[in-house]
Amino acid sequence: MNRWGSENFTKYYDEKRTVVEKYLKDLSMNRPQNIPKMLWDSMMYSLLAGGKRVRPVLAMTVGEIFGLKEEVLPLAVALEMIHTASLVHDDMPCMDNDSLRRGKPTNHIVYGESMALLAGDALFLYAIEQALKNLNTVKSLQESNIINALNTLLEAAGPAGICGGQAMDISESSNFSFSPWKIAYFKTATLLKASVISPAQLAGALEFEIKALTSYASHLGITFQIIDDVLDVIGEKTSLGKNPGKDKTQGKKTFVELYGLEKSIELARLHSKKSIDALRNINRNTAYLASFAAYLESRTH
Repeated sequence: MNRWGSENFTKYYDEKRTVVEKYLKDLSMNRPQNIPKMLWDSMMYSLLAGGKRVRPVLAMTVGEIFGLKEEVLPLAVALEMIHTASLVHDDMPCMDNDSLRRGKPTNHIVYGESMALLAGDALFLYAIEQALKNLNTVKSLQESNIINALNTLLEAAGPAGICGGQAMDISESSNFSFSPWKIAYFKTATLLKASVISPAQLAGALEFEIKALTSYASHLGITFQIIDDVLDVIGEKTSLGKNPGKDKTQGKKTFVELYGLEKSIELARLHSKKSIDALRNINRNTAYLASFAAYLESRTH
């Protein structure tokens, strides 16, 4: 379980991201006739806006580790749809009220608040719809595994997942108060965890493997959110693709606000190491997952 060199890692990542982008592009060009064009355009505007595609690349990687190839793509794309939906809602005036996402004007700036709200809702639901339809056509997949994988996606997207995390996040301005650890787990780590667990479930991974991957992904998600908080302080608008400094402006309880910049970076390193250590319990080639943890720890955007 050695990490890959940075050059091999970048090549592998780019290859997987290219596959995801092609799938999304093909999807965007085949609008179902019963979906209004103005709604579809709003959905696809955010879905095709770019981004790191962390979640689908993770899903494809885990799928490969457990013997799946193109069979995992509908699941991987569903994860990206859910993530994008959460960003569309997160940027709205009633939430974080942001004007820039992935280097482009946010959805509500282009299509209006009402359409952005509907586009986010539609992406959440269409993610599961298209995944269920396409996964059911793959004869090599067991129905029970498909159900388990989609159940993990639904839980991560719902009130016990990113919706709950967002509720905690906006409650910081009310009489409620939640620690950044709890917000990070629900708002960020749950969907990253689903990106790792659901493809393993789809492949029929064993219980001890799921347990190890759960630990890996949970620590990975915490690392991701800590670095997000750090980059909100020290990141540049051009590289981030969004407006930095929002957390401080909105008075949010972030890791940086609670621990300071230096300590937050130390915490990110600690949880990155814990995520990598969790992989030692899996007797498979998890080198890429280890490199992935190192990548998220050191990212600059």
